[in-house]
Amino acid sequence: MRRSLLFLAAAVTTLAPTSVPAQYQGGALDPRYVAQAQRQNAEVTREFGGAETSNRAAYVAAVGNRVGAYSGIANPASALHFTLLNSAVDNAFSVPGGYVYITRQLMSLMDDESELAFTLGHEIGHVAAHHAQQREEAEEEAVEQQIPWIMFGRMIGGRFGSALSLQHLLTAKLQTLSFSREQEYEADTLGLRYMLAAGYDPEGAPAILQAISRETALEARVQGRKNRKLPEWAMTHPLTENRIQRMMADARASGRFGTGIRNRDQFLSRLEGIYVDDDPAQGIIDGRTFTHPDLRIQFTVPVGYLMDNGSDAVSIAGSAGEAEFSGGRYRGSLDNFIAAVLQQLAGDDRRIAIPSPHHAVINGMPAAFTTLRAATDSGAVDVSVAAYQWGPERVYYFATLTAPRTGFGPFASMINSLRRLTQTEAAAIRPRVIHIYTVRPGDTVQSLAANMTYRDFKLERFLSLNGLANNSQLRPGQKVKLIVYGSRRS
Repeated sequence: MRRSLLFLAAAVTTLAPTSVPAQYQGGALDPRYVAQAQRQNAEVTREFGGAETSNRAAYVAAVGNRVGAYSGIANPASALHFTLLNSAVDNAFSVPGGYVYITRQLMSLMDDESELAFTLGHEIGHVAAHHAQQREEAEEEAVEQQIPWIMFGRMIGGRFGSALSLQHLLTAKLQTLSFSREQEYEADTLGLRYMLAAGYDPEGAPAILQAISRETALEARVQGRKNRKLPEWAMTHPLTENRIQRMMADARASGRFGTGIRNRDQFLSRLEGIYVDDDPAQGIIDGRTFTHPDLRIQFTVPVGYLMDNGSDAVSIAGSAGEAEFSGGRYRGSLDNFIAAVLQQLAGDDRRIAIPSPHHAVINGMPAAFTTLRAATDSGAVDVSVAAYQWGPERVYYFATLTAPRTGFGPFASMINSLRRLTQTEAAAIRPRVIHIYTVRPGDTVQSLAANMTYRDFKLERFLSLNGLANNSQLRPGQKVKLIVYGSRRS
């Protein structure tokens, strides 16, 4: 494997731009994986924020098809499918059936079309080199790790439970999108090869890796204040300094560094108005608080706990336990809802004594909650459910897993924090968006950074987003990215 990688690194300078080595001509994709990808595409897309359907999404697909034409995959225009995900996580991934996904958050880090071309080319490279087929055993292990939550969802049953089970099953599958170092190098090499063949400036390859590295370093500084848990599917591409250096060397060795297609102005025009961070329609994580303006919901997690916002549930995890928040339409009483959940925990073949739910009014809402001790392969665990009557036919709930004899203990403050937003509070929540600003005389990085819609790290965020240094001199007419408040999508 290492020898083939060394060969490929050297081959960038010797092969014609449109040449693809025989061992990387992907050929026809395996029909099994194509069928599987087709079946799962809608659910994967929904789970990770949904697909953007704007002109921006069509632009991403056009760039992907341009690069994919040189991948050696048979009939690439019909075999490859590109989706721009409405997700606040920086990532791109692909599945062996030819589906390539990129998040709007990652796209917002890019500075021109060549960076997008390399990113999509890298993912196409994973497909063409059949990397994913080597991960089937790892996927089975990941599913086993998610079984407690998968079974808990099945235990609940109905729409609530099926959504919970499906979310964790998909989490298990997407955990295994992570590639080995050798596979990452290989996909980097192929992505560079494809973008060169398509006429792009190879400088875009190391540039996007550097942008991700800057953002990762910045996120490490602010993570403690954000309380956002990075979902497993975001860890698919471990970024090392060696990857960046290798791509920089290969891009320079191509003899075309600094030449070729960049389309910066066109790319930046496509970024105008793109959402950054959370979409209010999906709920917003801000420090320890989760707020959903459309549902008019807000709650706060305990200190030291992290949240992961999925399509149907918010996952909360910390040192003393895990929890899920979800809800939807339900016609029965809160007692019946809780009883059904705990009864199904034991299975349908025997009846169990279900502790009578306690009742309270929490922030004006009728609530019921109880705890059941359950036996698992790793020992006893407390399973607790707190359900809230949100309306005549709507219930929201927390489900928690904690150590035996602790019940809701670690999550008591969270259980009591759930509240309804006022209409005024909900209407005041707006998304953060990218605004492309043309520098004027007298503008400095410091003066422009003051416009960033964050409470902290304004200068650092502005510099990272634009690849600038603290002492960078801005030129009148230069275009830079700002993050400002925008309007909600209608």
